[in-house]
Amino acid sequence: MLTVRNIHKHFGDQQILNDVSFEIKGQDRIGLVGINGAGKSTLANLIYGKMEPDSGTIVKAPSLKIGYLKQSVDFQSAEISHPSSEFLEKTSELGLSKYQSWDHDRLSHLSGGEKLKIALAEVWSCHPHILLLDEPTNHLDFQGINWLIEQLKTFKGAIVVISHDRYFLDQTVGQIFDLENGHLTIYEGNYTSYFNEKKKRREVQLHHYHSQQKDIARVEAQMEQLQHWAGKAHRTMRDQEGMKEFHGVKAKKIDRAMKSKMKRLKSELEKNKVEKPSEEKNIAFQFKANEKRGNRIIEAKDLMKNFQTRMLFQPSQFFIKHGEKIGIYGPNGSGKTTLINMLRGKETITSGYLNISSSLNIASLSQDVADMDISQTGLEALQISDRTQLLKARTTLANMGMDAEKLSQRVGTLSLGERTRIKLTNMLVNEYDLLILDEPTNHLDLASRNQLEKTLKDFTGTILIVSHDIYFLQHVCDKLLVFEDKKIKRVEMSIEEYEKKRTTPQKSISSTQKEIEEELLRVNTEISAILGELSLLTPDSEKYAILDQKFLNLTKKKQDLLKIAEK
Repeated sequence: MLTVRNIHKHFGDQQILNDVSFEIKGQDRIGLVGINGAGKSTLANLIYGKMEPDSGTIVKAPSLKIGYLKQSVDFQSAEISHPSSEFLEKTSELGLSKYQSWDHDRLSHLSGGEKLKIALAEVWSCHPHILLLDEPTNHLDFQGINWLIEQLKTFKGAIVVISHDRYFLDQTVGQIFDLENGHLTIYEGNYTSYFNEKKKRREVQLHHYHSQQKDIARVEAQMEQLQHWAGKAHRTMRDQEGMKEFHGVKAKKIDRAMKSKMKRLKSELEKNKVEKPSEEKNIAFQFKANEKRGNRIIEAKDLMKNFQTRMLFQPSQFFIKHGEKIGIYGPNGSGKTTLINMLRGKETITSGYLNISSSLNIASLSQDVADMDISQTGLEALQISDRTQLLKARTTLANMGMDAEKLSQRVGTLSLGERTRIKLTNMLVNEYDLLILDEPTNHLDLASRNQLEKTLKDFTGTILIVSHDIYFLQHVCDKLLVFEDKKIKRVEMSIEEYEKKRTTPQKSISSTQKEIEEELLRVNTEISAILGELSLLTPDSEKYAILDQKFLNLTKKKQDLLKIAEK
């Protein structure tokens, strides 16, 4: 369907793609991965035809149609004035019911996930031969992610996915295109296979590199010894007039041996040179919380929110304690970002009560990096004047893989991942009690996601996270605020436990209660029988000890059954 041969691409002095070649065939399922700034979106634009390579060729099959979902979605309601029946079907499957009846007010309050779903439905309904999806799970809820996974399984054409979502890549792709330092390496298998294989290759390369360095050190030591001998021979020749001819010949022999060794070393390096593998990215986030505050720092009672006639959530109760790490979970459009804005004081409540400790020092990260002033430089966007804090900010950005020179560039020239790093850095240079993070992993590469997970787990303050990255939520949060049936409820379990409980078919209460009652009857019968036998035995007999242990086990079982029955 599409052939790429030996393409190069530069932006100024920076080489983004260096001699990249590959093919896309009819049923390919390709995941395109790499750190932020590696050139993934550039390659996507080259494939789509929005950009031309500096050199090399891109050959497309006749009448090839590519559906391109870009990384940043800027949806305007006027863009889809006459939606097709297929488009409406796709929006419905994605959970956007009755899109055709939405009025201007509804369209003006779209969440990031709803915007993305509309763009995704539009791309899908144009019947492309190749689906080119740049971070398609950013902002998508779990219904949307699972729908997309199932749709990609049945899609007839080829798929190229740029994503840092490990769960999504594992479920959807069979090949990984890894962009690193301008070069493309192809791996067979899903993301987990790629990760393990790349790690193995890196370890082998590092072993060969160290072995070669030892060989080079050995030859260089021999050369240094030869130089020492040559110098000694030349000095002896100068000191001993009668032996000039002998020592002159010896010195020349040593010189020839040195040149031969040097030639052999250079030849070995050129022929079998092993490059040192690039260092694994070492990201360092450091969040520090202020001193411990009161126990309950946020409490809601009968909290309700609606936009005109649209009800987001009905009267709800929940609380948040100091030091808790809570995931905010629910479908797109259910009110997650609205709740965050209420906590930040940027959205009013319709009715009810929302108490937030006045002494809290709160930092928040919004999901939309498009709200940054693109005319500012990165340094101006940091909004830091203190010299010590600025030094800390520069160090933090460097640890996140962002060059200091990027700070002098306009925000409009920075990638979405680089803009996210600047926003995170604003949070990192101060001490906070509460971090409110709305889709914090959007646009971050995998190394940054992994480090952010570790750092947030070590953070001693309170964290509220809206995220559709299943792995990220599972590793960071052990409690949830769930938006369900137009209410917010607190759930004392992780996302994995909650999803398992929610999707596991539950027996009816009546049938479960009946089973418990029958089991209690059986246990009570056994206890009565054992007590009857024990009354006929003496405590020192062997059978008495066995029956006594059975009695204790049955008593414990009875207590457990009674606890279950009470629930």
